[in-house]
Amino acid sequence: MRDLITFDVFTDTPFSGNPLAIVPDAAGLSTYQMQTLARELNLSETIFVMPPDDPAHRAKVRIFFPTAEIPFAGHPTIGCAIYLSGLAEKQNDARTQMVLEEAAGLVPVIVQRLNGVLSAEFCAPVLPQLCRKIDDISLIAQALGLEAGDIGNAIITAPEAWEAGPSYLLIPVATRDALARARPMGSAWEKLTTQARTISAWLFVPDEEQGFRARMFSPAGGTPEDPATGSAVVTFAGLLAHHGHCRGKETRFSVTQGVEMGRPSTIKAVVAMTDATLSEVRISGSAVAISSGRIKVPDDKVPSPDGV
Repeated sequence: MRDLITFDVFTDTPFSGNPLAIVPDAAGLSTYQMQTLARELNLSETIFVMPPDDPAHRAKVRIFFPTAEIPFAGHPTIGCAIYLSGLAEKQNDARTQMVLEEAAGLVPVIVQRLNGVLSAEFCAPVLPQLCRKIDDISLIAQALGLEAGDIGNAIITAPEAWEAGPSYLLIPVATRDALARARPMGSAWEKLTTQARTISAWLFVPDEEQGFRARMFSPAGGTPEDPATGSAVVTFAGLLAHHGHCRGKETRFSVTQGVEMGRPSTIKAVVAMTDATLSEVRISGSAVAISSGRIKVPDDKVPSPDGV
């Protein structure tokens, strides 16, 4: 048996935000055992904590979808760092910093407790890169159950695939109504994600009151819809900078996601520019502890194709 902790991330309100499972003592677990536990827990991500390779760092971590390991993710980084800080168990305001070793690279994190609210800010280990553009508006609309006029907004007119560890097809939609109506639609969705070479799509629309509203779909990754996707916001920061929407040394924005799921989340981002070039992306958010318990460790046996 191993300890198991859960947090709700990118929120300070229990039972909203994005749920996260943390296995705080994963030393000795195989990749197969970790994947089996992530599939059993069936949250968008589960993070496994191990001793660091470098003793100057706080921990080495591995992050899993229910279906596969990923090199980096936002809400596991935020939630795990807050858990490891120990500030969830304290009453006084405090601040600490640490470095997590993730597959994508080293992730510096600052954690603080202020007026009873736990939050963390990390620096993305990989700068976002543009992978490809998707210009077939008819296919995009069909894949989401929308009309062609629902695709595009003041930020960009057609979707782009971006990568910062995980990859996402970033899809601009015209209105909050279109965002609410969007759904992955069968064979058209499969054709679109095949063309984009990513299993995940992040839809966004500017919102005067909230910065941006967003939704993320990744059914092939085991997450039909995600309440908050920090790594997608990292890629979105790259898109904003690439299209000239980040001026000056720092641009700050916030994203509200998960509303349509009944799990509203708030992700804050800082885009740093040096000589008009993107140099750093920082993501921050709150988290709240939800549960603790124990979970059985699965046998380390990869089943044969015939199930024997």
